[in-house]
Amino acid sequence: MIGAVGGFSVSSSPAVSRVAGRGGELTPEQQRQVDALKQTDRKVRSHEQAHMAAGAGLVRGSSYAYQAGPDNKRYAVAGEVSIDTSPGRTPEETIAKAQQIRAAALAPADPSTQDRRVAAAASQMEMQARQEMAQAADEQRTGNEQVDGALAAYRQVSAAGEGGGGFSAVA
Repeated sequence: MIGAVGGFSVSSSPAVSRVAGRGGELTPEQQRQVDALKQTDRKVRSHEQAHMAAGAGLVRGSSYAYQAGPDNKRYAVAGEVSIDTSPGRTPEETIAKAQQIRAAALAPADPSTQDRRVAAAASQMEMQARQEMAQAADEQRTGNEQVDGALAAYRQVSAAGEGGGGFSAVA
């Protein structure tokens, strides 16, 4: 799970309260619990590693919530990474960053609800940056059109002056 702001989310598994029996051997039920915890641990770590790989440079270390198994070992049952979701310095940087955030959020095979929220926020961030770029381009075009109009008027006046039909002012 990606935590864009912080917060820690824990997915719970059934509590395991019994400890291995005498001699350190597990009952068949306890062994099933350990096997399930091992599988959950692998999935959680793989999920967070996918975020880390896709979000290189934006994603900070993963943290895990652990549960003790009947074998007295700790197994990761939930995880989280932190990702920098601040905009870039320019709209172009923001677009690139938003695309990487979205890729990192959706990198695991099974993105969580929070992962999907982060991806949606990244898409929104990209869209806003694209709007800023379009607005800047429109302003640039408007400015260029005004300059072009002024140049055309200047050329007309200059051309009229070259033909001798102009005027002169004497002070």
